[in-house]
Amino acid sequence: MAEVAVPTAVDAGDGAAVEGTLSADRQGPWQRLVLAVFIAVPSLAVPAAVWVAWGRGIGWRDVAIAAVFYVVTGYGVTAGFHRYFTHGSFRAGRGLRVALAVAGSMALEGPVVRWVADHRMHHQFSDRDGDPHSPWRYGTSAWAIARGLVWSHVGWLFAPVQAPLRRYVPDLLADRDIVRVSRTFPLWVAVSLLLPAALGGLIGMSWQAALTAFFWGSLVRIGLLHHVTWSVNSICHVFGKQQFASRDRSTNVWWLALPSFGESWHNLHHAEPTSARHGVLRFQLDPSARLIRIWERLGWVWDVRWPDPARIAARRLP
Repeated sequence: MAEVAVPTAVDAGDGAAVEGTLSADRQGPWQRLVLAVFIAVPSLAVPAAVWVAWGRGIGWRDVAIAAVFYVVTGYGVTAGFHRYFTHGSFRAGRGLRVALAVAGSMALEGPVVRWVADHRMHHQFSDRDGDPHSPWRYGTSAWAIARGLVWSHVGWLFAPVQAPLRRYVPDLLADRDIVRVSRTFPLWVAVSLLLPAALGGLIGMSWQAALTAFFWGSLVRIGLLHHVTWSVNSICHVFGKQQFASRDRSTNVWWLALPSFGESWHNLHHAEPTSARHGVLRFQLDPSARLIRIWERLGWVWDVRWPDPARIAARRLP
């Protein structure tokens, strides 16, 4: 289970259409420019938030809006894009499937088909040649690791050549619902940016309330979630502990567990990629696994791939 299984069947109709829409395997200069804007602005909002909070404080309304959108979009990435769409850790009905694709898209980390393709490629070549975002790309010296951390955190997003969609996500290209969500990614970007402001304005009944909700609930929330997600790519392949045998340098980083909804138990994930739970040891909190368990009890998901205690014990390092 060290490598993710890549499906092979694909529907030529909608698959070809979405590939054209998303510029399947290459990014042009204008695409990288747009990407830079959507990365830089929320990222700059995060340190600005410290200055704003220190000088003016932050109201309960903005905290609530930011927290709700962080949780919804964060779970869209972790339980949706990652554990469900990429690794098939459980099965779900059409409604939840589409909801997860939309919620993950609102994290502004790219369309679902692109996100999944890149991540499946990462697992196939993890920390070896071909891995799109290994921090060990430049070597093992201090300077090489520093360069690699920057690359794995954000630099790789600007690489002109991307994971081939037809090779890595033929199953998603054959799913008309997911193709539609991917094709309408700009719509979900707009919703993610504007809905917090609309809610803030309606609750506070002022343009100022809309503006502060946009700052905290859109820009700061997106910037924080971006860097938490990217930290799993960078920090969780260099720092932390290796508690399970895997064929790469993936690690577990405890202090990222809650903001990443359990994704930072990354070493176990690379040892058992299809497992619906990543935090399997005592005190390893995994909110995404807890949510999947709730869905299972409600009958919303089934065939959940919970970790096998015997396999976990066999992979445990001394």
